[in-house]
Amino acid sequence: MLKLTPILLAIAYGLLMFRFSSWRLARELDDKSAELADPELRRLTARMAEALGLDRIKVHLYEVEPVNGLAAPDGRIFITRGFYARFRDGTVSADEMASVIAHELGHVALGHSRRRMIDFSGQNAMRVALGMVLSRLLPGIGVHIANSLASLLAAKLSRSDEFEADAYASALLVKAGIGTGPQKTLFRKLDTLTGSGKAPVPAWFMSHPKVDDRIAAIEANEAKWGLGAR
Repeated sequence: MLKLTPILLAIAYGLLMFRFSSWRLARELDDKSAELADPELRRLTARMAEALGLDRIKVHLYEVEPVNGLAAPDGRIFITRGFYARFRDGTVSADEMASVIAHELGHVALGHSRRRMIDFSGQNAMRVALGMVLSRLLPGIGVHIANSLASLLAAKLSRSDEFEADAYASALLVKAGIGTGPQKTLFRKLDTLTGSGKAPVPAWFMSHPKVDDRIAAIEANEAKWGLGAR
């Protein structure tokens, strides 16, 4: 039992840190956001709400500059001020913004926040267990190897979540009559919009799949659903 204590403590620590991080994020979102009142985007979210059998889809505007969409652990959907500004200046279309909202709805509907809490705790346990073993075999570098392996696992799981949310978004956009075209055109703009192309990261450490892989997955779903590339 004593040998398992560090692993059990790592799991408890992971759960505690995730809860604290979620609480802190919720506080910041409360302080820095309000409901997004854009008529054009509301028209599109109304179509998606109808497709889902909901009265409405509420979207919040998060007052930060980075270009991003966010599904909070409590289920709220956010678009950052920086992303909304790209819509207002015509860089991003209304349909492309709708695809972001659909993607974030996918994270909520598929329970990814809850899964990430479990994953985070498991990764902490894996990091501690591997660190204990590898430190004996490879003193000095064993802990670093364990940390790298845990990071690899976290990135892989995150990419899996992104593919799932993309597929959910594709299905919703098709059902709402918007189609997957805006989803794909937005992906082609992402590196420029977010600046992510400036600092290349090895694919296996990336938290999001490569743009080409995401588009290929959407088109594979289109073929599977008998839609053809759109």
